[in-house]
Amino acid sequence: MSIIPVQEIMLSHPEHARAPHDPAFESGAAYAGKICPISEASIPILDLGFRHGDAAYDVVSISKGLIFRLDDHLERFARSSAKFRLRNPFDNHRTSEILIELVKHAGTKDAYIWWCVTRGRLAAGGRPYHADSYENQFYAYVVPYRFIADDSVRQRGMRLQISSFIRIPERSVDPTAKNFHWLDLQLAHFKACDEGFDLPVLCDANGKLTEAPGANIFFIKDRVIYTPDHGVLEGVTRRTTMELAAELGLTVRVEAVDAEQLKNADEAFLTSTAGGIMPIDSVDETVLGGTPGPGELTTLLHNLYWKKRWEGWRGTKVDYTQYSPA
Repeated sequence: MSIIPVQEIMLSHPEHARAPHDPAFESGAAYAGKICPISEASIPILDLGFRHGDAAYDVVSISKGLIFRLDDHLERFARSSAKFRLRNPFDNHRTSEILIELVKHAGTKDAYIWWCVTRGRLAAGGRPYHADSYENQFYAYVVPYRFIADDSVRQRGMRLQISSFIRIPERSVDPTAKNFHWLDLQLAHFKACDEGFDLPVLCDANGKLTEAPGANIFFIKDRVIYTPDHGVLEGVTRRTTMELAAELGLTVRVEAVDAEQLKNADEAFLTSTAGGIMPIDSVDETVLGGTPGPGELTTLLHNLYWKKRWEGWRGTKVDYTQYSPA
């Protein structure tokens, strides 16, 4: 069994073809107080989301016109906002409506749907550092689907580096709330790319594995799947992978794991909205399982993930015939 060429299918199959749309939205659609082409969207320079990274965000994907696990993403976003004492100006129903309208304007059947709530600015007469005194703002955008790892990288397996950077401690910034505090991840990613790797994975101060930039990590040893139990985003694709593993009769252990366990694994993979299940070939130049390329169980999970998605599993179907110009 080989890795399904997901990117190729998205680009070539008629069922994934882009729906009619205004050429102004060719690069994507955005919401910044109103729906507009993404090139016209802007955030006020005094918004604390820009100035201090004071925001919560989420990302959901759509493929073949089906938004995957939208309700789960909306619920996670609500939890993230609450943890950061942010208030979404819109309820889940209205948020969903805006995101679907953006998809329709862009005409994208395969897309990356991003939204956030920022702290905004202090209201007139408000008291600084009192959460209720700020005018929280909602922003969103839709762009054609983005892959952390494209077809060629997934088919050969990613080259992962265990980073010398450590993850921001969870007592400082709660990683279960999706946030803008990414400099540890960004700097680790730059270093990994400079040194010929595709992506880094970071550990905490005690040497326990946490996560990669925008992705959760799993590894397989003796047909048992392991994933870190702390210091990580509670990824929706992570949860999906656990459900698929159970469907296949595989055991998943969520526990503290370290870098040596990863390097000695038989197989490993990353999970993310931006790519689904992404096979790992090697860690610090050590080929996992002694055989180059995606492992057997990783390939099985990868292909099952996309097969079920394209069949409509947990999907919200977008009706592009209801499109109306902004």
